[in-house]
Amino acid sequence: MATGKYKQWRTHENLTKLEGWARDGLTDEQIAHNIGIRRPTLYDWKKKYPDISDALKKGKEVVDREVEGALLRRAQGYTTTDHQYKIVDVDEDVLHARRRKAANIFKLDHPEATQQEINDYAAEAVPTRERIELYQNTHEVPPDTTAAIFWLKNRKPVEWRDRKETEISGGLSVNDPYKDLTTDELRKLARDDDG
Repeated sequence: MATGKYKQWRTHENLTKLEGWARDGLTDEQIAHNIGIRRPTLYDWKKKYPDISDALKKGKEVVDREVEGALLRRAQGYTTTDHQYKIVDVDEDVLHARRRKAANIFKLDHPEATQQEINDYAAEAVPTRERIELYQNTHEVPPDTTAAIFWLKNRKPVEWRDRKETEISGGLSVNDPYKDLTTDELRKLARDDDG
């Protein structure tokens, strides 16, 4: 085990880094690799040092919430807008006016600057090309049935599970370990016990 390495990872900077990696969706194994330790060592750190555990949980919680939101949007459907852009050359008169404005602002902020420095700044600060929007296209993304089913099965499992429980003669109690088995599975178990 990396002796004492955990200390450097308990600093504010490194806890923020851990949180960021978790937020970026890295697995514990990938995070351990980035730290330079094995995954079991990271698990030990999470158990022993609440600050490390909290940083990882906090980062993962953000991503989990974002994914939940995206899944819900997909299940319900949503409206989206696409934008089409084009890069064009700036008109010479417009370019000249923008550069004069930039030069004047620079001159006020830097009274000791030479005319060459002012001109160089204006040339660098004002681009000769710009992006313009050609059009927007708004459209509806319909609800996704698979996302809706997934959401409901996880949020309301009793109402939305696929299998239905059927009582078998002789009755099985709620705590019976065999209650989730199908009739065919129960018959196979009975045959195995007899043979």
